[in-house]
Amino acid sequence: MEKIIPVLLAGGVGTRLWPLSRKSFPKQFIDFWGNNTLFQQSALRLTSSSEIIFSNHITVTNTKYRFIVTEQLQKVGIDPGPIIIEPETKNTAPAILLAALYAEANYKDAVLIVAPTDHFIPNNKEFHNAISLGQKEVLNGKIVTFGISPTKPETGYGYISVSKKLQHKAMEVDKFIEKPDIKRAASMIKEGTYFWNAGIFLFKASHMIELFKKFQPDTLNIVTNALDLAQLDLGFLRINSNLWSKLKNVSIDYGIMEKTKNLVVVPFSSKWSDLGSWDKVWSDSQKDKLGNTTFNGSHLIDCTDTFLKSNSPTQQIVGLGLKNVMAIATEDAVLVAHKDSVKDVKKAVDLLLSKNISQAEDFSKDHRPWGWFEILAHGDHFKVKRIFVKPGASISLQSHSHRSEHWVVVNGSAKITIDDQIKIISQGQSIFVPKHAVHRIENQDNISLIIVEIQIGTYLEEDDIVRYEDLYGRN
Repeated sequence: MEKIIPVLLAGGVGTRLWPLSRKSFPKQFIDFWGNNTLFQQSALRLTSSSEIIFSNHITVTNTKYRFIVTEQLQKVGIDPGPIIIEPETKNTAPAILLAALYAEANYKDAVLIVAPTDHFIPNNKEFHNAISLGQKEVLNGKIVTFGISPTKPETGYGYISVSKKLQHKAMEVDKFIEKPDIKRAASMIKEGTYFWNAGIFLFKASHMIELFKKFQPDTLNIVTNALDLAQLDLGFLRINSNLWSKLKNVSIDYGIMEKTKNLVVVPFSSKWSDLGSWDKVWSDSQKDKLGNTTFNGSHLIDCTDTFLKSNSPTQQIVGLGLKNVMAIATEDAVLVAHKDSVKDVKKAVDLLLSKNISQAEDFSKDHRPWGWFEILAHGDHFKVKRIFVKPGASISLQSHSHRSEHWVVVNGSAKITIDDQIKIISQGQSIFVPKHAVHRIENQDNISLIIVEIQIGTYLEEDDIVRYEDLYGRN
């Protein structure tokens, strides 16, 4: 049995699950139900079983998420494998071509399965059975897409039409249909020859490259040259940004799949969801006898068909007399919506963006390659942070032009550099960092380092940093 190379697409910045999913930490990296993040579930789903054999993963993501990808894969015992950094998002066609070109150059007769990493597919065995069926079609020269058997009229998905619907057999694609209105969706469901388009593809790398040569030659030329000029950066493959910026924004469906006659669809009848909105998260969550869903930190009194979720261990959320209401709370934002309105969450994000409110895209907790920090309090001319530094990690050697800092160690011990002085400070000790001083925090222990930082100054944003040395290539 030939190995299949899984390609994980992990560069999306989705906003439809705000406030839990934001541009700085999107939904694929979130654990919604306490059983691994969507990204981790996707990677684990594409590991070998009795039905199918997979090779090491290839991940295509952007620079902001590269260390999150590495950390989340390692946490579930998966070798991260090649991680390719897109300079900017140009939709799915360039990303998939990039993976195909890389695989063709590094693996003999490479067969790829390309999958988004924000989908929910709980039945791995059935999924592997579908892949096994698709693999036979690929060996016969076909490009395979996977069609989800629809369970209801759905206006949020694209559809794939086939001439005749057969269970457990690959079928030639008749046409693609963009997201329909509810009347058209109901009609298609009744006809029984339509599938939801999952956006998961199985193909030989060489076959996909040939399709780009035929239908998207300009994209092929640019991506090929951008990959040729790629550079290794701390083990990540960073694609040339000047060339990549010249690409058009093209989806794989529009650029390739709707044009080729060599495409077949393999049906998948088990559970699937793209978790594209909070109502889909709700439908995939456990409910009580009154249709309610709650998580740790949320409580209900006289409620029916209500969804409450608090993502903060210090924040409790209580619903009283609610019906068909969703409330999602994080440390710095709360969304309250009627069940019928949650598909319009992007409107809330756009409203916050129009008012320059940072919670539209950013969390109070900011993930960095060395750990994370979160803002505990801020006001005119001051800010208080909690800084978490992983064992063996180090922040960059840096300075600030507009602020001084006072550090108090609350867990572990820190090696502190301030100009030409080096000190070790332990739990309960503190140190002052003057404005303009060149400084660094290092955690040389095997336990986590936690520091409370108090900033004082006229400007306290994150771009007031000059980096002189950095373990993570951010100079």
